[in-house]
Amino acid sequence: MASNPLSSILENSSGSREDLIPVLQKVQAVEGFISKESVGLISRRLKISENEIHGVATFYAQFRFTPPGEHHILVCMGTACHVKGGAQLVITLEHELDAKTGETTEDGKFDLDQVACLGCCALAPVVKIDDKIYSQMSVLKLRQVLDEYKEA
Repeated sequence: MASNPLSSILENSSGSREDLIPVLQKVQAVEGFISKESVGLISRRLKISENEIHGVATFYAQFRFTPPGEHHILVCMGTACHVKGGAQLVITLEHELDAKTGETTEDGKFDLDQVACLGCCALAPVVKIDDKIYSQMSVLKLRQVLDEYKEA
């Protein structure tokens, strides 16, 4: 069974229900997301239904069920960012990328998520792309930044 990293992760678990979250974390670290195939394998190894695995994984914001994009976009939705237009930035990104929050674009270039707070309240509203914070964003500035990533 140890022919791939996923098999190795499962073999190195004790096989108990308590292993679910650590196994999900390790699988996501290897695959970049939780695939349908991995849910099936985890289900068989830990003797937990696929529905229960999905329920646990969707409870935690850290887990994703779609492959990550080449560029990871986070829109802050904390109070300061929300008040200063964070929701409009999300709407703009969903339109420009043709992907909803929590999804990856069809070409695999971007994935989009919202977070409760990025801790940059004085710079609101903020968008984080990969490891770079873009502050005091407007729809116009966001489109310009997005164009730079699209052209790269």
